[in-house]
Amino acid sequence: MRRVLADSTFLRVYLLLALALLLTFGLGLLGVALVDQVRREAHREQLAEAPMRLLAERLSALPPAAHGTWLDAQAQRLDMRASVGLLEEASLGYFSRQRLARGKVLVEPRDDQGWRLLSLLPDSKRLLRVELTNLSEHQLRGLTVLLGEWLAAVPPPARHARLERMAGGHLPVTLEEAPPSGLDDYQLRRLTAGEVVIQLLPGRWSVAIYLALQERSGDASWLVIGPVQAFEPMPGSLQLLLVLIMLVVLGVTIYLIVRGVEARMIRLELAASRIAAGRLDTRVKVESADFVGRLGMALNGMAAQVQSLLRAQQDMIRAVSHELRTPVARIRFAVQMVEDMTDEPAVRRQLQGVDGDIQELDGLIDEILTYARLGSDAINGREMDAVLVDCRAMAERVIEALSPLHERLALELAEGAEVEVLAEPRYLQRAVQNLVANACRHASSRVLIRVRREHALVRIDVEDDGPGVPLAERQAIFKPFARLDDSRTRSAGGYGLGLSIVHKVMSWHGGSVSVDDSAELGGARFTLLLPQRNELG
Repeated sequence: MRRVLADSTFLRVYLLLALALLLTFGLGLLGVALVDQVRREAHREQLAEAPMRLLAERLSALPPAAHGTWLDAQAQRLDMRASVGLLEEASLGYFSRQRLARGKVLVEPRDDQGWRLLSLLPDSKRLLRVELTNLSEHQLRGLTVLLGEWLAAVPPPARHARLERMAGGHLPVTLEEAPPSGLDDYQLRRLTAGEVVIQLLPGRWSVAIYLALQERSGDASWLVIGPVQAFEPMPGSLQLLLVLIMLVVLGVTIYLIVRGVEARMIRLELAASRIAAGRLDTRVKVESADFVGRLGMALNGMAAQVQSLLRAQQDMIRAVSHELRTPVARIRFAVQMVEDMTDEPAVRRQLQGVDGDIQELDGLIDEILTYARLGSDAINGREMDAVLVDCRAMAERVIEALSPLHERLALELAEGAEVEVLAEPRYLQRAVQNLVANACRHASSRVLIRVRREHALVRIDVEDDGPGVPLAERQAIFKPFARLDDSRTRSAGGYGLGLSIVHKVMSWHGGSVSVDDSAELGGARFTLLLPQRNELG
């Protein structure tokens, strides 16, 4: 299984996404449960604060020797077990002790059933422990009576001060001068008779507890406890917030997973684009043995193999071309010797024809060497020595060099602003010269050169009024030794390498060459596009 995962990128992505989904969902459920648990425990502690403070106040008013007897009596009265011990003897953690020191009440679930309530007495040295199984109506009535007795033991003006010590949490306790509203006649009679009345508040899941405190003067004050709110589950807004957080976490996790795969694919795409542009020395960094890693290794192997084959081909072409120069030179020397030894016109005409063929062969060898040199530089990743080139001045030099060879033609440079481009000057001029020479071979009377700057580009057009290039042949003419009209091209002196050299030069510069119809002259229009940038790398 590990081998399968290591070799399959997409399987790993799918499994990681599934694991991320399960993990996020589990974290969301755990978060909801944890928040509800924390809220439930906080609700219990807040409800227990007032009763525990009441017990602590009653105990603090008694001598320590009477604590046990009083607690036993309250245990029977309230259906619970209570005891007092030293804080240092309790097995509590650091955080529990800190919460007790801040006046909080601890509510701990018992092992069997029910809860254990812990609170510090006012002297902060003794710990009150109360254990109860559940909270019943009998306990509510007993606690209310206990609170009423505690308040009735002091004069009415001092009762509010005692209630302030009970204030806090979710159990509000107040003394009212008027009878509570919302009670029927039966409840009011019971309340006046000194009974505890518990009222269920409809629609609010809460209860209110009432007790009348009778005075010797015949007046009464009304003790109101509550409303005591029941625990409510997590509200919908909070649940929605948790779901949104879960979705955001899931979205970020999936993005990081997919982004890692996408980044590796982008690197492969960039490497393939550089190789397609002729930079065969480009290699991909292989990081693993999965699908993307194997694709990178295959791409590296392909580039290395293509580079090796092309290098061998270029080396062979260059070697053959160099080797041809020696026999050609010997043939030319022999022809000149024979020409010097004879005065017969027929023989001299034949020797001049042979000398012309030798010159043509010399030119072909020069073209082959140029083509091989360009291919070798591109294959080996050699950077060109780029400088700023004045394109109009370069075009004028090309016209000046070719005009004497084509006196029947009008070679013109269209008017325009000066244009400079960062390029290798010798090869760029060779490309323009090849295009102009090709136009001269096919033109009827006129060749036009245009140089202008476009958006982030420099454009050079070479147009003629010849027959043009058929649409089906416009890609093939840039291949080595391609000829559209074999007899015409040979008679015009073409070798079939001039346009291939132009294509190589433009690829090396990161530009392009294309051919279409000339709108002004009616023949062919060859277009060079060079990127306008500050530096080449």
